[in-house]
Amino acid sequence: MIEIKKSPVDKITFRDKNFLIKRDDLLDDRFSGNKARKLHYFLNYDFNNFTKIISHGSAQSNAMYSLSHLAKLKGVGFEYYVDHVAAYLKQNPHGNYKYALKNGMKIMESSFPTKLKDEELFIPEGGHFVEAEFGIEVLADELKELDVDIFLPSGTGTTALYLQKHLKQNVYTCACVGGESYLKKQFYELEEDESVHPKILTLDKKYHFGKLYREFFEIWIELKKDTGIEFDLLYDPLGWLTLLRFQAQFKKEILYIHQGGLIGNESMLLRYKRRFSEDY
Repeated sequence: MIEIKKSPVDKITFRDKNFLIKRDDLLDDRFSGNKARKLHYFLNYDFNNFTKIISHGSAQSNAMYSLSHLAKLKGVGFEYYVDHVAAYLKQNPHGNYKYALKNGMKIMESSFPTKLKDEELFIPEGGHFVEAEFGIEVLADELKELDVDIFLPSGTGTTALYLQKHLKQNVYTCACVGGESYLKKQFYELEEDESVHPKILTLDKKYHFGKLYREFFEIWIELKKDTGIEFDLLYDPLGWLTLLRFQAQFKKEILYIHQGGLIGNESMLLRYKRRFSEDY
């Protein structure tokens, strides 16, 4: 029996404001934060009828790394489809890509197969699937007694959606991938009832996913220095910039969900330091 233990809640002060931090980054080293929640359903799932996990996405995906561990635990193969792996990454493996390969991942630089075999288990990019509700409901149970407003940045929005579905508290999020319209589409794919969709907060400035921004790096450094907590460099900077911009509209104490993704910082830090080496 594989269990996901309850994560702690820390109190921090940042820019003279108090926040609660749900430390899902501390859940399990093998599963990257919210991926532990999304994959919880499969941890004790019977894999006797499967020989392989199939997924797709970017070559530095947190989900890719977590799926490689799931496959290793279950004793099955893992094929991961990507559009492209940069020559530099192939020659200098690092971050999620490096550790997923060590776990036995087979990287496939090709289009995703149109048809899978019966013995192949498909898990969608970013854990955007109905089975994720199981683990996120467990997270909701850990939060339901807290008198707070909840905020977390979103990729596919799966965690934010299922949290709102299972909580009375207000859940707020921001779109880190593809903008507000993309995020709403992701919500509707999993849940047609708009009344349980989280509230989306959107900054005036448009940020492109995966692009480097000086203000992202600066707030990440500030957070680490002032709170002692390392956040993810891909999602959390936009999350914190959005939260701080709209914090006046929150009526209750704010709980920020730290969703992990810290292994990805290895590759992101290399990129940021190359880009802004004159300052850092």
